[in-house]
Amino acid sequence: MNDRARTGTAGLVGALLLDVALVVVFAVIGRSSHAEGLDPAGVWTTAWPFLTGLGLGWLAATAWRHPLAVWPTGVLVWAATLVVGMLLRLASGQGVQPAFVIVAAVTLAVLLVGWRAVAALITRLRRSSRATADAS
Repeated sequence: MNDRARTGTAGLVGALLLDVALVVVFAVIGRSSHAEGLDPAGVWTTAWPFLTGLGLGWLAATAWRHPLAVWPTGVLVWAATLVVGMLLRLASGQGVQPAFVIVAAVTLAVLLVGWRAVAALITRLRRSSRATADAS
């Protein structure tokens, strides 16, 4: 089984929920770093554009096929989350300053691509360990 192998329903749902949770974490971190309220309505106001982008990214990447893949799934999900999120923020009158775009790009990449890279590394290490054990 390779890194791009299909995951079961639990893995698929887990990957989607992790992506959603990480986008919400991104919104919470952003709001707290600017001393904005962390009430549910405030977090929602910040998160919804990026959550919409995340959903469109999952569709564009057909992420349900290979939800754990760094490429193309993770990269496409990240790019859509960032671009659509920023466009929706702009359309809804929320701030889109260049510094925010850069910070959001880096943070979302670390979160949405990063967890997939860690999962791929763990999978490779386990596979290598199993192959070594089988060869002994």
